[in-house]
Order: sequence, then C-alpha cells, then structure tokens
Amino acid sequence: MSDTRIIDGKAIAATLRAELAEQVAGMDRKPGLAVILVGDDPASQVYVRNKIKACEGVGIRSFESRLPAKATQSEVAAEIQAFNDNHAVDGILLQLPLPYPLDADVLVQMIDPAKDVDGLTLPNIGALVAGMDGLVPCTPQGSLQLIKSVEEDLSGKHAVVIGRSLLFGKPMAQLLLGENCTVTMAHSRTQDLAALCAQADILVAAVGREQMVKGEWIKPGAIVIDVGINRREDGTLCGDVDTDAAMGVARAITPVPGGVGPMTIACLLANTVKAAKRQSA
Repeated sequence: MSDTRIIDGKAIAATLRAELAEQVAGMDRKPGLAVILVGDDPASQVYVRNKIKACEGVGIRSFESRLPAKATQSEVAAEIQAFNDNHAVDGILLQLPLPYPLDADVLVQMIDPAKDVDGLTLPNIGALVAGMDGLVPCTPQGSLQLIKSVEEDLSGKHAVVIGRSLLFGKPMAQLLLGENCTVTMAHSRTQDLAALCAQADILVAAVGREQMVKGEWIKPGAIVIDVGINRREDGTLCGDVDTDAAMGVARAITPVPGGVGPMTIACLLANTVKAAKRQSA
C-alpha cells in the first residue's frame, strides 16, 4: 500500500447531522434529549456541552440536569424517573462515569428502554444480540458507518475488535457479525495479540492505551478504526494505534481526534430522532 486514506469522521458526521436536521424539520414535534450530569468531571462537562450544542444544530430540544458529586443514588434515580415520565423527552443520557459510590449499572437499567439512546439497557442489548431493531450504542454504530464509508460490503471479512466493554467492544462485535464478518474479540488476556491483529481485514482498537497497536501488527490493506483517546504528557491527544507507522500499510485509518468522536455525537442525535419517531408512531 502506498496511500492510506484518512477517514474524515467530521465530514461524515456533518452529512449525517444535515440529514437529521432535515428529518427533524419535517416532524410534528421537536425530539427532546435529556442529559444527566453528576459531579464536575472536566471531560464529562466538555462532552455534555458538545452534545447540547449538537442538539441545537439539528433542531433537537435539550434538557439538562446537573447534580453535585455528592448526590445520592436515590436523587439520581429520581431525575431519571422524572425524564422517563416527561413526554417532551425522547432520549435520556446518563453521562458516565459517575462519581463513587453511585452504582451506574443499576441507574442505567432504570432508564426507559424506549428512551435509552446509549443502548445500554438489557432490552436494547438483547435486541442487538438477536439481530432485532433496537437502540444501538453510539460509538460502535458510528464506527461501523466509518468502516462502511471505505467498503460497503463487509461480508466474509475478518474483523478483530480489541476491547470487550459493554459500551463498545461487545456491541461492535455484534454489529460486525450482523454485516457477515468473521469476528474475533481480543482483550488484555489475549495471547499473541500482534499475530491476531495481522490477520484482520478490519481492525478496531478500543483499549485506552497510547499507541499500543504497532505498524507491524497491521495487515497490508486493512481498515483501521482507532477508538482510543489518550492524552500524552505534552497535552496532545493520540489514539490506541501508532498512526504514523500505520500510514502506507493500512488501506484507511481514522485520525485521533476527528475520527470516531464526531460520529459518536452524530449517532446520539440519530438515536434521539429514531426514539422520537417510535414514540410518536
């Protein structure tokens, strides 16, 4: 390979947002997205601010609940229930991680599955595994769209997903299975990870370890999706893949930043619009 395509997540997300804005303009009622932010984690505050701004851009109403870091489990639960009961709210997002000792697993499952735009409630997870139409977690959904922007038909491709989280790794594997890929899930206990990666037509890295995936791990012509966001000591951001070393080897790769991140927010908006259409049907 001589030229590696940089997959422009910003441009693909902008196209999706424009399509969503058109859909929202034609709806009888504006969709509503509620965001619950507990505590003052700086990264979470940035994410929430970006999400609210993105909502405005496509005509989605945003509702916000900010609770102090010392908020109790029952106080957060009460906010979730209030948004469950609010007919103007179509999607509910509980910004993770939550401060200790709040139990995120219990709180997430309290969200009405019809409003679960993060796709983390058991009915939505079950729908994804069963190949039925539910709400799918935003980052894997966006990552699949980025892969398909390079190659539409993924049937028979060998995909390797590094990372097994419920938020990303597991749903990513399910989506790729749905595209008729042969999927291998790798993680921290996987033996000879480099050799496994070298077999991947599609390599998805989501472990949060700076430039862990080396250039020589990548199969020539592979599509590489780098989900990791790591801050270096000098303050700059990098992914889980050594991008410089991948250039000239991979067929296409997502940059960090500007790859998966913009698609995550665009897919959150898409889930909100989808939830609104279902609830008004």
